Amino acid sequence: MNNQKSDIVEKIRQQFNSAPYPRIPLEQSPKDNYQLLYIHNLITPYYLRNQTVIETEGKIILDAGCGTGYKSLTLAEANPGAKIVGIDLSEESVNLARHRLEYHGIENAEFHVLSIEDLPELGLEYDYINSDEVLYLLPDIKAGLKTLKSVLKDRGIIRANFHSSLQRFAYFWAQELFKMMGLMDENPRELEMELAREIMTALKDDVLLKRLTWKPDAAQSEEWMLMNYLFQGDKGYTIPEMFSALQAADLELVSMVNWRQWDLLHLFKEQDNLPAFLAMSLPEISTEEGLHLCELLHPVNRLIDFWCAHPDRAQPFVPVAEWTLYDWQDARVHLHPQLKTPQARADLIQCITSQQPFEISRYVTLPVLVPIFLESNMAACLLPLWEGACPAKSLVERWLKLKPLHPVTLEPVSEEAAWEEVKEVLSRLEVFLYLLLERSPRPS
Repeated sequence: MNNQKSDIVEKIRQQFNSAPYPRIPLEQSPKDNYQLLYIHNLITPYYLRNQTVIETEGKIILDAGCGTGYKSLTLAEANPGAKIVGIDLSEESVNLARHRLEYHGIENAEFHVLSIEDLPELGLEYDYINSDEVLYLLPDIKAGLKTLKSVLKDRGIIRANFHSSLQRFAYFWAQELFKMMGLMDENPRELEMELAREIMTALKDDVLLKRLTWKPDAAQSEEWMLMNYLFQGDKGYTIPEMFSALQAADLELVSMVNWRQWDLLHLFKEQDNLPAFLAMSLPEISTEEGLHLCELLHPVNRLIDFWCAHPDRAQPFVPVAEWTLYDWQDARVHLHPQLKTPQARADLIQCITSQQPFEISRYVTLPVLVPIFLESNMAACLLPLWEGACPAKSLVERWLKLKPLHPVTLEPVSEEAAWEEVKEVLSRLEVFLYLLLERSPRPS
């Protein structure tokens, strides 16, 4: 069994040495990919876990399975001032990653040809670990998570993912076919890829495997063929298997990365009018059961993508929905860093000037299911957040200047009414983490 595992690992190493992944041009930058930066910014999962905005300066971030370094570059861009450490089995990939970050002027980074199981050899502990598209290739995902946990700081966070066995089943089926045909006995190269293309092309269009997997345009790409039909070591998992791995590694779930797409209630036509059995049972189910139901009903996510951390180390906090007026009056409001861009600010000012609604969700769509708009006056109220964090009460004061009179009665708007209007908008945007709200500690 150990020989079989080492053989698979060696095949994976060979595949990525001969075909480094991802094949993103060296000069391409993620600076304008707000969504990618939002996912890779430590602030996002740290706020979800602790309702606190963390500084990224001086943090140490690991890219475990860095490949050719595009995600390492993204981590550097998303977390200013952090040190980036990348590891990968493939020497060719590591060389490309090192070159990529040098090309983009990222100096505080280092890369090592190293397996995840050998991570402790570096003698470092990390504030954030990104293990993207890696763990499902390991012979033992539980052992992989245990190793990542062993080098994670006390309040650190891990982002990891597995291929979904339910969403990706047809590609695993195709891989079995090509293993049976001997196309994956060694490291697949151009001959094996061309044979796989010929076989799939020759099939009738209504053959189920072809109908479920074949994409003629995509199949011209060597990268697509290798990462789907001829992917060495590829495996799939389910939500219960994810929770089992977390439990074995003594880690706890923080959140799914694309958490809104795992909202079970959004799968139903009328959320307030569920079948009686579901209406009675859903409020009682666990997080694991809810996520598993979601994947059984609607397995659209290729990745089971999640953040996790040491158990029982989260800072206690009061959810925004439970804040009192006292909490609000001392609260600070932050704009998520990935919205604080010159382009977003220019678009905001244009909407204010033209008195048009501002679509705040256009930059980061991950946490929303429908577009989110702000009417122009409220957009003007929030404009100072593009310069820096503000006390909530200063935004209320600004709102009273922008809208001093009730539009129907022309009576002066009371401070209490202004608070209610501003609170409603801030609370709504906090759900999507477009705004991050920090409650001042109460005196003991």
